Amino acid sequence: MTVTREPPRLGVALAALAAAVVAAAVGLASATAGAAAAAALLLVAVGTLVGSRRALGVGSVALVAAVLLAGVGGAGPGPLLVGGLGAALAWDLGEHAIGLGEQLGRETDATRNLATHAAASVAVGAVACAVAFGVYVSAAGGQPVVALVFLLVGAVALVSAVR
Repeated sequence: MTVTREPPRLGVALAALAAAVVAAAVGLASATAGAAAAAALLLVAVGTLVGSRRALGVGSVALVAAVLLAGVGGAGPGPLLVGGLGAALAWDLGEHAIGLGEQLGRETDATRNLATHAAASVAVGAVACAVAFGVYVSAAGGQPVVALVFLLVGAVALVSAVR
């Protein structure tokens, strides 16, 4: 029996879904950011599908850039937090899927592993977003949107550090 050293299809779908959430969230706030996120979605999906960490990384950075573009364009805290979390999840889930593909191959049933990893990542990210939103609400007395963008960058760093 040969092992196909490619990521499981469920892992590819989860990474692409997270990137699609980013595109939807920032697309509602800014058409330009939505277009950038849509291009990044393709990079994330293709990079994960073929097992290219470089393409996945470039796509994930492009997702973060789309979120920052939406923030500079005046998007509110909701789309920015959802977009930032989605960008971190797209990278994390894509990396995990690529790692599973390298170790176990596409034929192995990794559904439970992928679902558990995705649920834990979403839980950690949701807590980080809740804290970031709480800080934003408590300091919302005329603070610029750039302050929220920096909070968003901090939340993404927290999610990445937990990995």
